[in-house]
Amino acid sequence: MADHHDTTFESADSGASLTIPQQAGQVRKNGFIVIKGRPCKVVDVSTSKTGKHGHAKCHFVALDIFTGKKMEELVPSTHNCEVPNVQRQEYSLLDIDEDGFCSLMDDQGNTKDDLRLPSDENLAKQIQDMFDEGKELVVTVLKAMDEEAINMAKEAAAGK
Repeated sequence: MADHHDTTFESADSGASLTIPQQAGQVRKNGFIVIKGRPCKVVDVSTSKTGKHGHAKCHFVALDIFTGKKMEELVPSTHNCEVPNVQRQEYSLLDIDEDGFCSLMDDQGNTKDDLRLPSDENLAKQIQDMFDEGKELVVTVLKAMDEEAINMAKEAAAGK
């Protein structure tokens, strides 16, 4: 009896982990943490003292970095929690189409056309207004856990 196992491993990513474990007591305000499977930026951390039965607890209040939704988590300070691998990259804004998709270019001249204007209406309006005024814009794109979003925009330096 011949068992045939044709196993093919294909991967398009660099193999970098989406999250890294970190002790809850080491996560600080303005750091990042995964709460309910979402990458979040910590806005407040409070630590309770050890109780009668054991561990000090860390209470995290954080905002989802893509939706802005407020999330909370209570973790024993000695336990590990997941910290998202967050990357920031700046792009020049080339165009915004009528569907709200942005055409972006990085420092090497590579274009990226798969990101929409941010879900934050104030930021989206600010970007659209500055672009309509003919200003050259640089947008910051945050990437974490296979999601990407524009989270900031500024006017490009005049010397570029």
